[in-house]
Amino acid sequence: TISISQRLFYSKKNVDPETMLLPYLRKKLRLTGTKYGCGGGGCGACTVMISRYNPITKRIRHHPANACLIPICSLYGAAVTTVEGIGSTHTRIHPVQERIAKCHGTQCGFCTPGMVMSIYTLLRNHPEPTLDQLTDALGGNLCRCTGYRPIIDACKTFCKTSGCCQSKENGVCCLDQGINGLPEFEEGSKVRHEQGTRVFSGERMMWFSPVTLKELLEFKFKYPQAPVVMGNTSVGPEVKFKGVFHPVIISPDRIEELSVVNHAYNGLTLGAGLSLAQVKDILADVVQKLPEEKTQMYHALLKHLGTLAGSQIRNMASLGGHIISRHPDSDLNPILAVGNCTLNLLSKEGKRQIPLNEQFLSKCPNADLKPQEILVSVNIPYSRKWEFVSAFRQAQRQENALAIVNSGMRVFFGEGDGIIRELCISYGGVGPTTICTKNSCQKLIGRCWNEEMLDTACRLVLDEVSLLGSAPGGKVEFKRTLIISFLFKFYLEVSQILKKMDPVHYPSLADKYESALEDLHSKHHCSTLKYQNIGPKQHPEDPIGHPIMHLSGVKHATGEAIYCDDMPLVDQELFLTFVTSSRAHAKIVSIDLSEALSMPGVVDIMTAEHLGDINSFCFFTEAEKFLATDKVFCVGQLVCAVLADSEVQAKRAAKRVKIVYQDLEPLILTIEESIQHNSFFEPERKLEYGNVDEAFKVVDQILEGEIHMGGQEHFYMETQSMLVVPKGEDQEMDVYVSTQFPKYIQDIVASTLKLPANKVMCHVRRVGGAFGGKVLKTGIIAAVTAFAANKHGRAVRCVLERGEDMLITGGRHPYLGKYKVSTRRQGGRIYVVDITSYQCTGQPLVIEMGLLKMDNAYKFPNLRCRGSACRTNLPSNTAFRGFGFPQAALITESCITEVAAKCGLSPEKVRIINMYKEIDQTPYKQEINAKNLIQCWRECMAMSSYSLRKVAVEKFNAENYWKKKGLAMVPLKYPVGLGSRAAGQAAALVHIYLDGSVLVTHGGIEMGQGVHTKMIQVVSRELRMPMSNVHLRGTSTETVPNANISGGSVVADLNGLAVKDACQTLLKRLEPIISKNPKGTWKDWAQTAFDESISLSAVGYFRGYESDMNWEKGEGHPFEYFVYGAACSEVEIDCLTGDHKNIRTDIVMDVGCSINPAIDVGQIEGAFIQGMGLYTIEELNYSPQGILHTRGPDQYKIPAICDMPTELHIVLLPPSQNSNTLYSSKGLGESGVFLGCSVFFAIHDAVSAARQERGLHGPLSLNSPLTPEKIRMACEDKFTKMIPRDEPGSYVPWNVPI
Repeated sequence: TISISQRLFYSKKNVDPETMLLPYLRKKLRLTGTKYGCGGGGCGACTVMISRYNPITKRIRHHPANACLIPICSLYGAAVTTVEGIGSTHTRIHPVQERIAKCHGTQCGFCTPGMVMSIYTLLRNHPEPTLDQLTDALGGNLCRCTGYRPIIDACKTFCKTSGCCQSKENGVCCLDQGINGLPEFEEGSKVRHEQGTRVFSGERMMWFSPVTLKELLEFKFKYPQAPVVMGNTSVGPEVKFKGVFHPVIISPDRIEELSVVNHAYNGLTLGAGLSLAQVKDILADVVQKLPEEKTQMYHALLKHLGTLAGSQIRNMASLGGHIISRHPDSDLNPILAVGNCTLNLLSKEGKRQIPLNEQFLSKCPNADLKPQEILVSVNIPYSRKWEFVSAFRQAQRQENALAIVNSGMRVFFGEGDGIIRELCISYGGVGPTTICTKNSCQKLIGRCWNEEMLDTACRLVLDEVSLLGSAPGGKVEFKRTLIISFLFKFYLEVSQILKKMDPVHYPSLADKYESALEDLHSKHHCSTLKYQNIGPKQHPEDPIGHPIMHLSGVKHATGEAIYCDDMPLVDQELFLTFVTSSRAHAKIVSIDLSEALSMPGVVDIMTAEHLGDINSFCFFTEAEKFLATDKVFCVGQLVCAVLADSEVQAKRAAKRVKIVYQDLEPLILTIEESIQHNSFFEPERKLEYGNVDEAFKVVDQILEGEIHMGGQEHFYMETQSMLVVPKGEDQEMDVYVSTQFPKYIQDIVASTLKLPANKVMCHVRRVGGAFGGKVLKTGIIAAVTAFAANKHGRAVRCVLERGEDMLITGGRHPYLGKYKVSTRRQGGRIYVVDITSYQCTGQPLVIEMGLLKMDNAYKFPNLRCRGSACRTNLPSNTAFRGFGFPQAALITESCITEVAAKCGLSPEKVRIINMYKEIDQTPYKQEINAKNLIQCWRECMAMSSYSLRKVAVEKFNAENYWKKKGLAMVPLKYPVGLGSRAAGQAAALVHIYLDGSVLVTHGGIEMGQGVHTKMIQVVSRELRMPMSNVHLRGTSTETVPNANISGGSVVADLNGLAVKDACQTLLKRLEPIISKNPKGTWKDWAQTAFDESISLSAVGYFRGYESDMNWEKGEGHPFEYFVYGAACSEVEIDCLTGDHKNIRTDIVMDVGCSINPAIDVGQIEGAFIQGMGLYTIEELNYSPQGILHTRGPDQYKIPAICDMPTELHIVLLPPSQNSNTLYSSKGLGESGVFLGCSVFFAIHDAVSAARQERGLHGPLSLNSPLTPEKIRMACEDKFTKMIPRDEPGSYVPWNVPI
């Protein structure tokens, strides 16, 4: 029995133990508000609230959980609350849902139900939470659109300062009335608890849920190899991602002995079944009550429990499971291993106790659990006087990220003489299991705690922790450095405490060394937004310029917004999954489908042979094959498609397809290898202004350098999804798909099926994020899916898993920029710039746009830029927000930074010297008025207090050796346009019905940028009617044909002008009727028009902006207008670990006249955070064989809530007129991405300060992304010099830089 969102379900027959809660909710119960985001508990999209009765405390415990990891069997007797259960538009919405929507905390909306449930669960436990509790609750939820600021603002309204309800009726809070005013789940009244073991059996697996310790031991005796599963956070991902299979699983259910908390005279005993969140609460309580000298271990554990995974995983994972799993990067085991902890084991044979030591962690048979034994509890001793314990970790992201290296360290002096009596140091992330440096520690016993001991300790530990150059995970030199950097931190921590305890005998730390001990603490977030003022002449009911809530905001928050995979199952629907290449460049010798075809539920397997002559489609210049024929050219290339009755059956069969390959040469992965093999797509593009070669002859200083920029994964929250439905007559086909380009899907499907386009209709209601990634590969997947649907005459659904999506679809192009610039020795004016750029695998059009935008905000008298698109054996990259500009402009800004260093000036000084000055001309001879660029720069300088803070940063850096701050400001000139008039045309259709209501459709796709909301604002203004009178259903090739791609920041511009045109056509027809009855309603006017046979439907059309570019002459007018802006960011870095924190960012943007400032600011800050991720933490890793390692949120880190700037201030310039655009507005979807590089250059500034203090005055070349690894290794010091280095070529690295 299980209660789900107030509905009781009784199991009449066994549910399959392999069924997770998420598919059960979505497919079985049709509760589709809970979303699939990654399937591994890493993104929070599937968050639900689990409520269980605790017989010990006699209370119900509510906690958040990832539905994708919860076996349905484990929920017996629990209540599950989904987003549908807390409020809906049909009943009433919950304050959490309302406030997230009204605070503009949703864009694409796909992550919103998970966010809502995380906050809702927090409020059930803490009705008036603190800000720390809020950010902690959201730590396991990812958002790719908003940048998190509006979500935090919405959540802040629940904090103590603001009260928890916007309105209290009769003085009673809605939260006091259970779920949305419904009676709260009460144990006993709703769910019966049958005593005794429950057994669930499926086709392949048995699931036992014992309720007593005796029964648990019986099962473990009978099935010694069966894992004991509590939260399924370790076994679940292994089963899903590594193909591990367990025929029997034992899952204890509320066994009292496993949840014990015992305070003994010598320490604390914690039950193995306690969740990590419960352990955290218990330890937090203990450290409050006991003296500090007893709680050293507990403080260390609490430090790591605060950042370990997200709140959902911490509430699911058990302490025992975490220990027994012995993951090499476990955060708790290194601490427990140094703390003399012991494990209490039990089996039918009796009790036993073993130490949690190196032998146990390395799974030595004589120190491990016997197969029949279970871990009952863990003893964690109190610390003693003169005993000190510390914990350290460094990850790609500060929170919810596996550690690159972590460590637990303990020292005991016995008495206050500073002589080491006991020393234990252990590390995670540097071997196949937690490594304890026993030999090194033994040699240091009896030594004094001083710098000489530290130097010896570092050398001993480096010798003992042997890390091969080919070690899994890579970052080998960084890991070696962290090993001794952590040791140094521990030395300083203990030295500082010793000094406090005995000031006479222990010297003080140097003041500038104390900063090494301070964490990069994130203070509470604060933000300010400054919208534009509405003109006094504007009609009060005119919504243009007002911060209108996103049209679907409330539906996002209630889970009622329908995405592609939320559509109900169609009768006899099939599921399609792909088999992809496992080799980067190989000949296909054979494909054996026999075993896969014989599996249950498999209907068909399609190869290139089945598609025949329709196995390709040409979109740009080169036709791309759908399925590989005789050769494969990258890992992840589609080879064949498996069609089955269900997703599970299709996935299982896909693993049984046997493909034999023969590797081919050459294998080209990197840009450098492409250059070496002359492997390019087309001849290079070139743009030249002035006379570069002559200018180089007359200058007195030439600088040369290069910068490499890695790629970026789109990581849209909704993966590639589609449902193709044959209509059953006239060969008609409906394609429901998550895409930015319905026309392309229509064309490619029609071509594949050899049908005219009028038989294929493509429908898009909304897209759960896209950023350029839902166009080309989406079309190929749709073509194969449509072929399958047509062949079998049945509906076919295809939804990629996150790992498949990342492997197959490609992302932002990696870049290599080589530059040569000339300048006078003084003054900072740049006279000549010569840049050659290379992009890795993908669209040559991106290179063209990169070249046209390479100048960014600067006027260089002589400029030459050349670009080539490399052909490699990696999946083709594709469009991504910014379309070449974030890469190209970074090269230019790197030139600026190097020139500044050479001339002894600040980069900001060099930027202003070389900036466009009002009326000017671009390198392609298009006129530009840069007045607003200068205004943005000056206003950003002023609002950020740049000059004062620059002084403060220099003062901080002078006083702190191991922490450094950096401050950087970058300008932005982002040209907006698509390169041709045809690419900019748009159409719309507006109907007025006889009741006066209006239906509008247009060619733009709603993917989070609020285009539908803006279109309704346009209709409201043009027809002078309330927005509530206007409805928009979605986008379809059935209503608006031949629509262009939604991208390039112009979707609202172009479609808005088409909608405006349609409205004006209607208004012109109706003007005589309205003038005769000016006080009438729209219902009156519509009826009169109908009676007079006047059409109430109009097509609107916009031809597109004038746009041309002649590459032969290097001149043209490719862009309609320019978006200007500036951003100033301040960061603090930890020179010992490479960690960084964005302290403050100020952004000023020129947006023309904003149609909806709330949506526009959302685009700016969302793009900024995405750009910050691009330039700092988002790192793709490929093996030397071309296999993508980073295939999900566990390995690939996008910014989370912890990465938000502590302070964020955004100001929009006052309105400025541009008669050609929609109400003088500007498109802002892409430009803000580049402003993220202000963080990159602030880190660069901080690293420069560190290097100068260490006497390193040479040129500093830093590549993007500027990860903790690159930051730490650039801050060279005695520790980086101490580590052993591997000779290149002496080992095969785990990854290659792409």
